[in-house]
Amino acid sequence: MGSMQKTFFFLFALSLLFSAQPRAMGQDADGTVVQTAAEQLLALANQSRAENGADRLRWDPALTAAALKHCRRMAAEGPISHRYTGEPDVASRAGQAGAHFSVIEENVAVAQTAAAIHDGWMRSPGHRSNLLGTDVDRVGIAVVASRGVLYAVADYSHGVEAVGAHEAESRVAALIRQSGLTIVNDASVARAACAMDSGMPRSATPLPGFIMRWQDSQLDHLPAALAGRLTSGQYHRAAVGSCPAQGVQGTFTAYRLAVMLY
Repeated sequence: MGSMQKTFFFLFALSLLFSAQPRAMGQDADGTVVQTAAEQLLALANQSRAENGADRLRWDPALTAAALKHCRRMAAEGPISHRYTGEPDVASRAGQAGAHFSVIEENVAVAQTAAAIHDGWMRSPGHRSNLLGTDVDRVGIAVVASRGVLYAVADYSHGVEAVGAHEAESRVAALIRQSGLTIVNDASVARAACAMDSGMPRSATPLPGFIMRWQDSQLDHLPAALAGRLTSGQYHRAAVGSCPAQGVQGTFTAYRLAVMLY
């Protein structure tokens, strides 16, 4: 039962997998938190994913906290929904709970048992797509018993590692060094160029032979156009700069970088 909410942010997908397992949550004034049902839904989801060729979902504590907060609200309200009056959307709820992600999706349901919830999700095209999606790798699940039924929320995400600007520059610089280029110590010009949509800052002296600006949540590879330039033999030095991402919606995590080749 319920409806599906799915949000994408183009190109952003780097995963940091958590191996932590669900913890007992006790009770809440809005109803009893049924941790065994949440664990059963995780097991059923991973069983279905294995049967359909998808990787296992890893339990995410931050997503679980976001799911539990919304699940308590559902149990208090009665009719299920992805969002109630005055409540943030799923992306904001997950971000506020401390999750970092490039994709966020949510399933909600109310039924008598965890098995019935899972079966309902698998029979619904939208929910099934969320549960089996290859674009997600983490999940947080909460189940609350109220009014003689189980209210369930599953928040799925593609996790993104959160690092600072200097670390982002360091990781990109390490990839460039593999091509034999020297990294310029002063990143100030590259950082200024990063913040620009086009053109070069006045401080860019000498002018680089090539500049690449991009946004991504992955820091483990370089854009193809930049990688091609690095192997051309034309360049011997590079400057790497990071700046705040542009146009990122809500709490999605992304990195914006500029590389100047000399």
